[in-house]
Amino acid sequence: MTRLVLPIAVLTTMLALSLPAQAQLTRTFVSAAGSDSNPCTITQPCQSFAHAYSLTAANGIVAALDPGRYGPLTISMPVTINGNGWAAITAPAAGNGITVNAGSGNVILTGLEVDGAGAAYNGIVFNSGDSLTISNCIVKDFVRADSSGETGNGILIAPTSGNINFTIVNTIAVNNAQFGIAYLPASGSPTASGAIDHVVATNNGGAGIDINGYLASGGSAAVSISNSVASNNAQYGIVVLAGPGIVTVTIDNDEISNNQVGIDVASGTAVLSRSTITKNSGYGIANPGTVDTFQNNQIYANGNGNAVLYNALTPVSPQ
Repeated sequence: MTRLVLPIAVLTTMLALSLPAQAQLTRTFVSAAGSDSNPCTITQPCQSFAHAYSLTAANGIVAALDPGRYGPLTISMPVTINGNGWAAITAPAAGNGITVNAGSGNVILTGLEVDGAGAAYNGIVFNSGDSLTISNCIVKDFVRADSSGETGNGILIAPTSGNINFTIVNTIAVNNAQFGIAYLPASGSPTASGAIDHVVATNNGGAGIDINGYLASGGSAAVSISNSVASNNAQYGIVVLAGPGIVTVTIDNDEISNNQVGIDVASGTAVLSRSTITKNSGYGIANPGTVDTFQNNQIYANGNGNAVLYNALTPVSPQ
């Protein structure tokens, strides 16, 4: 009787096909005491966000059970990462803490401390997806590699196409070498709608909040900044720059103080209401673009006699 001997590669393929696929869970868990050899359940948690994410179904949730450092993460599908207010991510040197390349769907990041440790480039980078929500997070201590503005950011919103929405709420961006929060597409013509609310952007090297389309070839961005603080940044509190596209920013009930320039509208349009702009050493407002004001702001004690640099503000009346 002739014995059939199969090549090793064929045997390996047959064995793989006979094994059940790893189940994708709707909810996975990480713990400082966990192990990435575990199935990432609540009773057998994993140790890293990356491994738990790999076992999580689209639109699922990865949750941290206790304080710990859970490692960097790249996201390519809609998911929620819930740090529960005690999970930390230390980004790798010359890398990012969280990179979102979701393509479509909604990504939620909540309750996280993302730390650059004075060596990493960006905290959270959003390249693609239908929407990103960031809540109750801290992003800090990221360094700048060059003058492009694409590194040294706490949060970098950088789509190159499509229609995207982003919301950043109850979040602190501090001690970053470039921008605390930046909308800065690297190219293309994306359309973005953003809401920044109850945010503190402070002690950043370039600007607290930068809404900037100068690298894009077109597109538009409409962003609201409300109930927030952009203070004690080395250069600017808030920057608005349209570039080839259209950028409109509403600034409502914000405090912008102790920067070199409080608000710089280099191009595009800002709508200003109910905000306090004070003690900025150079100018409270620099306005080569257009600033519409509801005339209910407190603008005082800024450098250069509290004058507005370039264009005067345009009074508007509420309807």
